Amino acid sequence: MRRPIVVGNWKMNMLISTSNKWVEEFIKTSKLVGSFDLVIAPPFTSLSAVRKSAEGTKIQLAGQNMASELEGAQTGEVSAIMLRDAGCEYVILGHSERRQHYSESDEIINRKILLACENQLNIIFCIGETIEDRNKGQANKVLEGQLLGGLDGLIEDQLNSVCIAYEPIWAIGTGHTANPNQVQDVHSFIRNWCKKSFGKNIAEASRILYGGSVDSQNSPSLMSQPDVDGLLVGGASLRSKSFYDIIKSSFED
Repeated sequence: MRRPIVVGNWKMNMLISTSNKWVEEFIKTSKLVGSFDLVIAPPFTSLSAVRKSAEGTKIQLAGQNMASELEGAQTGEVSAIMLRDAGCEYVILGHSERRQHYSESDEIINRKILLACENQLNIIFCIGETIEDRNKGQANKVLEGQLLGGLDGLIEDQLNSVCIAYEPIWAIGTGHTANPNQVQDVHSFIRNWCKKSFGKNIAEASRILYGGSVDSQNSPSLMSQPDVDGLLVGGASLRSKSFYDIIKSSFED
């Protein structure tokens, strides 16, 4: 049985003070029950503060990205060991915003994934197609290319540390969520690809998340799909109440 997971990606939002306030409000208003993983990805500057504020709660931390090198002359970068030192158990890699705006290739993402595995970080590996890809009937081909490139060279133990997050680029921050049947079709494709590439055991154990304009209204129908194991939430995670409502509607109703 795959353990569900919900991840809140704050992106380039929230100061240290507002991050602490978010955690305080979340803890005060939420009564979380059930067996699922809860992860938030604050900006780098807030990681240590959130770690302290969330101590003793279900909340686990993720870095929003990391360097493709472990240390050295990499001005402005944050390494895998730095994320671990700040209290992170997860890291988000391959997000479409990194691919589009910072020209991260499949090869760079693959290097980061391998480095994260070597340093005991769980990976939230993002893949997704554009609306042009989907309209041309190329969505699965694009996703397969990203899977092949990003997961190249991983062995079984490393694959067990990877969650795959399907985030169609056309649904991120647009208010246009893929409908549950579309999501299930893609997640089924991803799981079948994993089965062909890595075997039945890895495929059945792999957690596949959906992200793209998730809210408390659409989250129950998304989470009811057999191959949807969790959610990667962007804008709706910036307010503790809306994030809690997504969790409650998804896992506690």
